[in-house]
Amino acid sequence: MNGLLLTDGYKTGHHQQYPNGTEEVYSNWTPRSSKYAPKGCDKVVSFGQQYVIKWLHDYFKDNFFSKPKKEVCNEIQDELSLYLGADYNVSHYEKLHDLQYLPIKVKSLPEGVEVPIRVPMLTIVNTKKEFYWVTNFLETILSTMLWQPMTSASIAILYKRIFKKWALLTDSDNLAFIDFQGHDFSMRGMGGFESALSSGMGHASVFLGSDTLPVINGLRKYYDASGFVVGSVNATEHSVMCAGTKDDEIGTFKNLIKTYPNGILSVVSDTWDLWKVLTEYLPKLKEAVLSRDGKLVIRPDSGDPVDIICGEVRQIGGVLPKEKGVIELLWDIFGGTINKEGFKVLDTHIGAIYGDSITTERAEQICKRLHDKGFATTNVVLGIGSFTYQFNTRDTFGFAMKATSVVVKGKRREIFKDPITDDGIKKSAKGLVKVDLIENEYILVDQVSEKDEQKGELQIIYKNGKFFNQITLKQIRTRINGCI
Repeated sequence: MNGLLLTDGYKTGHHQQYPNGTEEVYSNWTPRSSKYAPKGCDKVVSFGQQYVIKWLHDYFKDNFFSKPKKEVCNEIQDELSLYLGADYNVSHYEKLHDLQYLPIKVKSLPEGVEVPIRVPMLTIVNTKKEFYWVTNFLETILSTMLWQPMTSASIAILYKRIFKKWALLTDSDNLAFIDFQGHDFSMRGMGGFESALSSGMGHASVFLGSDTLPVINGLRKYYDASGFVVGSVNATEHSVMCAGTKDDEIGTFKNLIKTYPNGILSVVSDTWDLWKVLTEYLPKLKEAVLSRDGKLVIRPDSGDPVDIICGEVRQIGGVLPKEKGVIELLWDIFGGTINKEGFKVLDTHIGAIYGDSITTERAEQICKRLHDKGFATTNVVLGIGSFTYQFNTRDTFGFAMKATSVVVKGKRREIFKDPITDDGIKKSAKGLVKVDLIENEYILVDQVSEKDEQKGELQIIYKNGKFFNQITLKQIRTRINGCI
């Protein structure tokens, strides 16, 4: 698709609507509210800017600049003339094609840091006077691509904080486990491939476990990832279990154990009767499980996540399987050890994962209930799926890109938005902005001079078709882990 179609329809007339003599439009990308974010998400993780700008650069190169000017400009002229119901003048697009690069300067906060609400994370401004219209022409595509990786990374870091808090209380010698305790299960439930990729990369900036396989290539391409990026394990699905038949489900387990004598093996276990698996089949398979050189992971996939994992009875020693829950039942069969904190840790040959309808609130409840029953919270992995990552919008953190400064006939004008009918969320900064880092906290300073705008923590990452201050996945992860 023609790169000039990557915008809202109403943007196509804005080049005619700015005041005569407009030479510059300066905008910023800012999270304005955490009103709709999960409880505990009070800041936003800076992530995705490099990915989005590289994608945008490549897209315009491949789908506009590298194609014949007549071809791409005639195409857009024909489409917009039909769309708007009048002949559309494409002379400004022809000039852009002649230039052969996007005449913009993009500045960004470092990726991997947490940013308070109402602090700009990115600014964009045109670098040539005649292309003042380009700045906010790109608003739509930048907005649609930036909000999701930032939102997913921000929620992922909340999950990791929950896991770390409870691991410190119940299994402090096993903190490395939390890198894998939140596993990305979201791809199939996201709003398309790009959504799955951008959200998955956001998750992978925080965790090392993911079944969203394309993030590996994405992180190699956009963040210079090398070696191990994310990992997963051999695992079944319901079709595998069904094919083995209900009458011989234990036979399916036996065959899987034989097929995978080593390593971690995850087996979905609620295709028919989870409690039968846990009370009849696994006791019969105990010796086979304990003799494996690896861990068998039991995966329930239905029911209330908290009750399934922890049991309906909140003290240890329930009678019925559903009262005990998965972790206590596995302890009854396989046992384990008591760690220095006094919590039960399952035998290393057995474990559990739950990946249906997990939320940060349920993750907190699962950890608390396990703690209260005397089990280390590291006994379970949670699959974080679309129930977390697709249940978000741009409004989860109130993201918006707004113009705050223009230059008209050589004179700068500070502009801002502050609707009287709004509750204050949509109020923008005013004028040129910079972001200072004071006592490890990012602070917005607006209405600054052109000289001061060049200072602060916002650094150039892209200018006139060239990239600057690039960052790697390793650097991002180091920053994120440093603030958890």
